[in-house]
Amino acid sequence: MSVPGILLVLFTLIAGCSKTTQAMNTLQPPPDVTPAVAAELQKGNALFASRDWSGAEQAYRHTIVLDPSVAEAHYNLGVTLDRMGNPAEARKHYMEAANLAPGNKVIWDSPPLRSQQGGLQHDISKKSYQDPTYKGF
Repeated sequence: MSVPGILLVLFTLIAGCSKTTQAMNTLQPPPDVTPAVAAELQKGNALFASRDWSGAEQAYRHTIVLDPSVAEAHYNLGVTLDRMGNPAEARKHYMEAANLAPGNKVIWDSPPLRSQQGGLQHDISKKSYQDPTYKGF
């Protein structure tokens, strides 16, 4: 292979690797909701993707008014409130989402639930009270 050919391949690989994709932090509407609820949740997702936190918050709150049983709306509102710096209220919506969708792994891996199970804040060097060498609280 010629030097220009090698350079072209390397440039293509580097350009392909440098593309950044924003992780999707919000959930899509479930298939069993009404079109109005789905549209409002999608509106909130679009506002969230454009980093319009207050607009997304309003859309998710309106979705919850339309159908309070949509776990995805509560989860998305929790994520939005977290981004806005309101973790106390966000936690309430994460918990409501978990109660409404007991089998949803994404919801159950949300920050408040994850931190209760160890999660990112878990200190692995701290001994468990179940460890026989643990000498105190």
